Amino acid sequence: MTGMELKGRRVAIFVDNLYQEMELWYPLYRFQEGGAEVVLVGALANHTYTSKLGYPATSQKSYEEVAARDFDGVIIPGGYAPDHMRRHAKANQLVKDLNDQGKLVAAICHGPWVLCSAGGMLKGRRATSFFAIKDDLVNAGAIWEDAEVVVDGNLVTSRKPDDLPAFCRACLDVLQRVAVAV
Repeated sequence: MTGMELKGRRVAIFVDNLYQEMELWYPLYRFQEGGAEVVLVGALANHTYTSKLGYPATSQKSYEEVAARDFDGVIIPGGYAPDHMRRHAKANQLVKDLNDQGKLVAAICHGPWVLCSAGGMLKGRRATSFFAIKDDLVNAGAIWEDAEVVVDGNLVTSRKPDDLPAFCRACLDVLQRVAVAV
């Protein structure tokens, strides 16, 4: 890889309290390394959220300030943060809109909780997650698989931090296929 395979790409990463550290920072640095502009998006702009272990991450934008046209994709890290993220209609709408536009929608661990709330986007789609929320995905219409990464078109899901290398490779592949946001 040249380190610039994502030049011109803009990716949102959702953040909220109790996020899983590696599932936010590993993709953030990997996509920055690839040349993408990465924007942390949370309920509040310029707010510092703490991870499960207390590691800080400061959002740059709020859900209210962004739209699908601003990004080529979104990454939703796990931890317990997704239970907070999905309480915001604008967060769920952003994910639904990105999905409707065929752009990258990626979620790992408990991140697929947000997908369950994003306008029925899991109906008939293959996906995975942390095993404890399998029923939530199935009840949202997903065809759940126990695999390190499941790719269904523009949708990328994984189970846990150990799956991050496969998760990021799949995200990179999808990002390189989607049209660049203008």
